[in-house]
Amino acid sequence: MAHRVGSLCEDLYPPSKSFSEKAFVSSMEEYSEMYAKSIREPATFWRPTAEILGIKSTSEEKDFVSWNFNPQKGPIHVEWLKGAQANMCYSALDLNIQRGLGDNVAFYWEGNEPEDDSVMTYKQLFVEVCKFANVLKKHGVKKGDRVAIYMPMVPSLVVAMLACTRIGAPHSIVFGGFSSGSLKDRIIDSSCSILITADGVYRGTKCVALKDICDQVDEVCEPEWVDCEDTLFLLYTSGSTGKPKGVLHTTGGYMMTAYSTFKYVFDYHPGDIYWCTADIGWITGHTYVTYGPLLNGATSVLFEGVPTYPDGGRFWAVVDKYKVTQLYTAPTAIRLLMKMGDSIVKRYSRKSLKVLGTVGEPINPEAWMWYHHVVGDSGCPIVDTFWQTETGGHVITPLPGATVAKPGSATFPFFGVVPVILDENGRELNGECEGYLCFSQPWPGIMRTVFGDHERFETTYFKKFPGYYTTGDGARRDTDGYIWVTGRIDDMLNVSGHLLSTAEVESCLVEEQSVAESAVVSRPHPVKGECLYCFVTPMDGVAFTDALVAALKERIREKIGPFACPDFIQYAPVLPKTRSGKIMRRVLRKIAAGETNLGDVSTLADQSSVESLMRHRLD
Repeated sequence: MAHRVGSLCEDLYPPSKSFSEKAFVSSMEEYSEMYAKSIREPATFWRPTAEILGIKSTSEEKDFVSWNFNPQKGPIHVEWLKGAQANMCYSALDLNIQRGLGDNVAFYWEGNEPEDDSVMTYKQLFVEVCKFANVLKKHGVKKGDRVAIYMPMVPSLVVAMLACTRIGAPHSIVFGGFSSGSLKDRIIDSSCSILITADGVYRGTKCVALKDICDQVDEVCEPEWVDCEDTLFLLYTSGSTGKPKGVLHTTGGYMMTAYSTFKYVFDYHPGDIYWCTADIGWITGHTYVTYGPLLNGATSVLFEGVPTYPDGGRFWAVVDKYKVTQLYTAPTAIRLLMKMGDSIVKRYSRKSLKVLGTVGEPINPEAWMWYHHVVGDSGCPIVDTFWQTETGGHVITPLPGATVAKPGSATFPFFGVVPVILDENGRELNGECEGYLCFSQPWPGIMRTVFGDHERFETTYFKKFPGYYTTGDGARRDTDGYIWVTGRIDDMLNVSGHLLSTAEVESCLVEEQSVAESAVVSRPHPVKGECLYCFVTPMDGVAFTDALVAALKERIREKIGPFACPDFIQYAPVLPKTRSGKIMRRVLRKIAAGETNLGDVSTLADQSSVESLMRHRLD
């Protein structure tokens, strides 16, 4: 698995002394000491967090943590604080109100239109949650019943989530961009007893119709205490093929991961204004829009809109409007805004920003540098976070007051996380190396199973390398011990016997200043087995010419090697993306192969992007 991105940008970016002095973790020495304790003495390390969150020890609580990652030694299982009692809503709202934060703003809501906004305090959120919890109880929902939620990014979505957790009913949120068929499949698979939705939502200028539901009842609802290993929520993930997996997270462990990662990774302090741009329909929205911030008593921005409406300055306008201090967004959004040029960013102050974060995929060094120098005016540490729906929260990430960053590297593991890099035979590799990214022991927020299919859970994550949780991603560790995530293993190509990462080629392409975005997939080749097929989106105002194609091929020859030179570089006016900003590589592979049946494209944000790519396809 070749990955030379690290060599592109070996510059080091330490946090400023003034930032480190105020940070929760202020040096690598302090991080190393805390990390070692989290690995050697997990109960000692995590017990104070459980107490802060109001988790109640009981006589039924036996082991703080018990687990098995090896299917050859018995069923895979992970349990944290089993027998102890918790309630997510109580920890997120009741405790914060008891601590005097009731009149603090929980959410500034920013609607699709810039003038459409509102404010909700912790007390106001508490009242609305209790009222809606009583609505659910009135409709027969009880502890253990599963509730489907299909809603836009409005405060009522947070209310619905917390109302479910208040009465001990696991929620299953379906992203509002999914089709009716996808919604139906998820409801049926999880056996949900009720669906919560809304009448509609605007995305940019487009109105998406949903459905309405509303009611008003009592403002008091006592929390239902549940076992720490009781289900908190299900969240379905779908690959390019196969039935979606219902990732199951439990209450106590997930709470500890959401609380601690938010606190340390974003270094949130009272008075800060935090903004995660993700949709709550995805795991990022669960952990870093709703639960992580609320458990920390934070003030957040809840954003319904899109980064380019009404223009490409929307993100920076929101940052200035609310004086955002921590901004957390996806590399796809960063590259999209980078494509529009620096001037639109510099129209806004952005002086409030203290920490910048990235999520969703490895960020290429060029986008990292633009984010740091242009958006952050070279003054904000960047936390490039690696994690998955399955991990519940960050597992490899910088800490902004301690970590010396390398652009493009996720750097080091979070507390309690033990990453290993394995070769094809499951042997642990030491020092500088490259292979499969796995984890050798559990952290509190790791998923517990695939809902209704524990065998699939074991097969997907543990059977390839018994004794390890397999992420499905490749990684490289450099000479300094930094971890570079190279992307999904299934995004690897075998070109004339050379195993090549598509992420590596994409990073090389976007080094060219004329290129805004790129996506690389494989195409069958009669001689090589596979060849590279590249989709390239130029910067605004840049023509896609034969000279540009030649320059890109030469760059790849020089940076990676002649064997990696692509057979095809196609003009891509727009890359096909979901509404959450992820590139649909499954669609690109079919276009590259000349197939006309592209499968389900209902989650595409722009259906016309596919038609445009088909017109420009190369034979």
